[in-house]
Amino acid sequence: MSGRSQQRPPQQNPSQNRVRIRAFPTTMDEKYIGQIWGLLDRAIREIQRKNNSGLSFEELYRNAYTMVLHKHGERLYSGLKNVVTEFLQTHVRVEVENSMSGEFLSTLNAVWQDHTTAMVMIRDILMYMDRVYVQQHNVDPVYQLGLKLFCSEVIFAGGIGDHLRSILLSMVAAERRGETIPRIAIKNACAMLVALGNDNNSVYEKEFEKYFLHESAEFYQNESQRFLASNSASVYLRKVEECLAEEAQRAKMYLAANTEAKILSVLDAELITKHMDTIIEMENSGMVYMLMHEKNEDLKRLYTLLRRVDTGIRKMTDCMSGYLRSKGKLLVDTACNDAIGKSEGDEGSSVAVNAGSPIGYVQSMMDLKDKFDQFLNEAFSGDKTFKQKIQSDFEYFLNLTPKSPEFLSLYIDDMLKRGMKQMNDAQAEVILDKSMVLFRFLQEKDVFERYYKQHLAKRLLLQKAISDDSEKAMISKLKTECGCQFTSKLEGMFKDMEVSQNIMGEYREYQERQGGSAGGIDMYVRVLTKVYWPTQNVPMCQLPPSAADAFNQFEAFYLNKHNGRKLALNPGLGYADVKAIFYGASAAVNDEQSQQEEQAGPSSRQNSGRRKEEHKILQVNTYQMVVLLRFNERTRYTFEELLQDTQIPERELKRSLASMAMGKTSQRVLCRRGRGKEIENEDEFSVNEGFSSKLTRIRIQMVSGRGDTEPERKETRKKVDDDRKHEVEAAIVRVMKARKKLLHNQLITEVTDQLKARFLPDPVLIKKRIESLIDREYLERDRTDHRSYSYLA
Repeated sequence: MSGRSQQRPPQQNPSQNRVRIRAFPTTMDEKYIGQIWGLLDRAIREIQRKNNSGLSFEELYRNAYTMVLHKHGERLYSGLKNVVTEFLQTHVRVEVENSMSGEFLSTLNAVWQDHTTAMVMIRDILMYMDRVYVQQHNVDPVYQLGLKLFCSEVIFAGGIGDHLRSILLSMVAAERRGETIPRIAIKNACAMLVALGNDNNSVYEKEFEKYFLHESAEFYQNESQRFLASNSASVYLRKVEECLAEEAQRAKMYLAANTEAKILSVLDAELITKHMDTIIEMENSGMVYMLMHEKNEDLKRLYTLLRRVDTGIRKMTDCMSGYLRSKGKLLVDTACNDAIGKSEGDEGSSVAVNAGSPIGYVQSMMDLKDKFDQFLNEAFSGDKTFKQKIQSDFEYFLNLTPKSPEFLSLYIDDMLKRGMKQMNDAQAEVILDKSMVLFRFLQEKDVFERYYKQHLAKRLLLQKAISDDSEKAMISKLKTECGCQFTSKLEGMFKDMEVSQNIMGEYREYQERQGGSAGGIDMYVRVLTKVYWPTQNVPMCQLPPSAADAFNQFEAFYLNKHNGRKLALNPGLGYADVKAIFYGASAAVNDEQSQQEEQAGPSSRQNSGRRKEEHKILQVNTYQMVVLLRFNERTRYTFEELLQDTQIPERELKRSLASMAMGKTSQRVLCRRGRGKEIENEDEFSVNEGFSSKLTRIRIQMVSGRGDTEPERKETRKKVDDDRKHEVEAAIVRVMKARKKLLHNQLITEVTDQLKARFLPDPVLIKKRIESLIDREYLERDRTDHRSYSYLA
């Protein structure tokens, strides 16, 4: 170990390191308080004069703390108020008043910034007073006190506030005239007014905003009247858009945050609300003009502006509805006046697509719907109000005529027969979808169903359909829209066609085993289930022996295969290919020569050396075939003789003869000797030996006149009415079976709700069916209340 010893550090007295805190005196005399306030008074004045560099803020804070602590806060608060007031009166106000003829805004902004800076510093010194005295006595804090004093002693004194408002309003007016103004100065002045309101904008609103909004309203009132007097609606709308954008930008640049909504509301009232009737109805530029000329941009601008005001959308939809209904009603009137008798058209040629034809009527409706859908999407932003209005308008005028269901079915029929030949699958789908849109607007869907069955039957039996996929797609859409019951018979028709094809395959094999067809006739038969097909009870005619033998052979085959069934031949939709030989006379055959040939028989026509044979295949219906084959027995018949021999109904026989003797020149295979447009009993008919055509196969079209389709429409309507009776009764029984007892009006309402998907039942019809059910003891009237019905189980 080292011999050097360690020494401890000397002990220190703890009392030497203790911090000594001098206590505040518990009592203060008035003299001492006066000294403290004198120090604070001088400090506040120096701060306001911006001479605060030599001040000790810690000492000042301690002095203010001492005064408050010893219950002298009131003297401190009132002294502060007096000092600030005096300075604002003697220095600030004078400086601002002197600048009113010069740099007023910049001076006001400078003294405002100095005042707020000074008040922040004073607030820091007097922080303890803010926390204790101010809260205990519920007076304004230091900073808010300074704002109120500035407001009362500067802004509201000496006309400074009025001058400030005048300057601000004049600058805004100048900017509206296109002049350049110091926006930052206006922004600072408005921010000052907002701050003086202590976060509630009261000063800003009272001293500036209400005057600003009033003058803006007057300005735009005069401006709108001046501009409307010399400009079109579209130009005026663009001007309104510009004004709205300018005012919104102006508010964002230098006005208070909540002023933007208020000034735009003023513009809405002055530029839009007061003039929207004038804008919409303006001749040669208003909304109707925009719709007529498809001004989508102007319509969108009109919609954007008018939806800003309460009744704008309603006025727009009313105007659009009036225009749309007038267009739709014009289409309906045109179709009803011009298309009567054209509904069936010609079976082999395309129907002219014009507004007066059923096809043109529906196509025009679709085009109108497409146009307004375009307006809806491009101009009206898909607004539900416009969408609902368009739908209600189409439902209104589409149901103005009872022919709409028929015409829509004819349109679909034409598309499925001819119109879709050049279309791809996507285009065909669009056509079917558009058809379904119009179908939804129909109130008499049951009428459409009956016509659609008739037209589908013709397409299937006459092999007119160009695409089974399109046919089935349409049925699928109807099934989705109306349910399985609506399309069950349509689906049954397709099933019958498949079954008939299989039957004919078996019949061909049977014929081969029997050694060929009867009478040399190649016959194709379609066996139809009567309940599925809308076949009419067409009177049977007297078939030529060869045709009768062919049918009898098939009937025997079928009944042998299906014992107990019954076949009835329906000539209504049958057709035939008839081989015909025309001998092509070089000159017209005179009556004497015709009589000689008639006495000699048909074979004598083959011996004329002056004739050249022409072999043709005539495509005809069953009645036309029966008539033509009669001329193998004789060369000349009167109408009365043909009526007796063929037993064809008179109306159908006249149509058949007119189509072959009075129709198109290229189809006149018969000659007629008679007068007048109508066929009489004495009119004579003979084969037109001079008939000539470049075609080998010639389709003979059945003529259809004005009087031909009206009886068919009436018959269809009668069947629809008969079906409706049963449907109404079924609905009444369903409702009453569920409810047991019901009042008359409630029953009418519930039955209508059940049936409106197919048709809108007439309350009179419902009442009659109720009476019928009461007579048949399905229902009974309540003995105590004749308005009530009870269900009889």
